[in-house]
Amino acid sequence: PPNLSDSQSSEANDEISILDLLIVLAKHKILILGLPFVVAVIAAGYSLTLPNIYTATAKILPPQQSQSAASAMLTQLGGLAGLAGGAVGLKTPNDLYIAMLKSRTVADKMIQRFELMKIWEIDIKHPSDAYKELADVTKITAEKDGTITIAVDDKDNKTAADLANAYVDELVKFTNVLAVTEASQRRLFFERQFALAKDNLSKAEEAARRALQTGGLVKVDDQGRAMVEVTARLRGQITVKEVQIGVMQTFAADRNPQLELARQELASLKRELSKIEGGGDTKSETISPSGKGSDSLRLLRGVKYNEVLYELLARQYELAKIDEAKGSSVVQVMDRAIVPDRKSKPRRILIVLLSAFAALVFSILWVFVREGIARAKSDPQQASRLLDLKRFLAWK
Repeated sequence: PPNLSDSQSSEANDEISILDLLIVLAKHKILILGLPFVVAVIAAGYSLTLPNIYTATAKILPPQQSQSAASAMLTQLGGLAGLAGGAVGLKTPNDLYIAMLKSRTVADKMIQRFELMKIWEIDIKHPSDAYKELADVTKITAEKDGTITIAVDDKDNKTAADLANAYVDELVKFTNVLAVTEASQRRLFFERQFALAKDNLSKAEEAARRALQTGGLVKVDDQGRAMVEVTARLRGQITVKEVQIGVMQTFAADRNPQLELARQELASLKRELSKIEGGGDTKSETISPSGKGSDSLRLLRGVKYNEVLYELLARQYELAKIDEAKGSSVVQVMDRAIVPDRKSKPRRILIVLLSAFAALVFSILWVFVREGIARAKSDPQQASRLLDLKRFLAWK
């Protein structure tokens, strides 16, 4: 049948093609086997000239920030909760500590401590080369189990271990300078705000004291004092809310629900303050002939306003210090780097095998290309097409 004959013919052609391939390989067996052997010998010789590289590894466990503790603290902060949350930030501990390990500050300490520019023979005019070299020999990775691995390569196994352990030491020193945990960031934020409020209160009290000594204060009745206290407290809440919104805008989108809620609360506080100030009875104060009654209210309002801020921030500052003391944690060293007793690089056997394999593939492709060109030259039609290919490939 025709179908049977066509299939037999196709199988015959396939057998002939495979046989032709085997013939070509056998014809050039010296090149195919010899080139990989020569390349393997050269690669082996070259790999023997490469220095041994040792890798020392240290593993640390960064402080794990407690979300439940942070949430409990934020509920105690009241109106400052959003502000403290913004100051804390949302980065994971591992990202933060890896960034610290890769910082230029830590790199400077490492370079100075081990005199790496001298060891690596780096020109003093190009200190940036030392940073690049240190980054090339250091690998810092965050593991899935929450730990951070610091691996350092060096020609000397003891130096590799010393460098890896020095990274841990410098990180511990760095964390003592920076506020990196949630509690320490809250404490630092309230410490600055508390110091500013304390300074402003001192200035307001000093101004009132000077006015009293010079007779610039007049008596303010109870109704005036009550109004001053209410407006001062509202102004203090407005100030806190405005700072909160300013911080939230640095990390929250414009349509963020919490940000919109904070804006609505601010608008409500301003409306309430406007009503009180607009409907206040300013005649309740005792006005002196020289018109010093308004000055008395202004000075009293300034003192009360700063007192409100001072009291609020003082409470939150103390809470932040207690929270930091309870939740204080340090970088824990799970595994200090030990002096490696086996080299990690170069992998000489792998270099030889990969070089030989690449040479084998290249030699096979080369003999097939040569054989194809030779056959094309023997065929007049293919020879003409080959000339066209050479003409198009030629650069004019």
